Amino acid sequence: MTNKSNKLVNPNAREAMDKFKMEAASQVGVPLQNGYNGELTSKQAGSIGGQMVKKMIEAYENGLQ
Repeated sequence: MTNKSNKLVNPNAREAMDKFKMEAASQVGVPLQNGYNGELTSKQAGSIGGQMVKKMIEAYENGLQ
């Protein structure tokens, strides 16, 4: 049995996650495109993920207030 770590609990959330990723890329100035992005550096890809985590933490903290 294989476990895919990128499998969403709600398959309908894929579109929202893709939009969120594109917004995060735009905010950090990374030229992300739909589809394959193999030309991105590790630093660029990491900055997208970091921005996404930052925004999720902010949303969580705002929900606690």
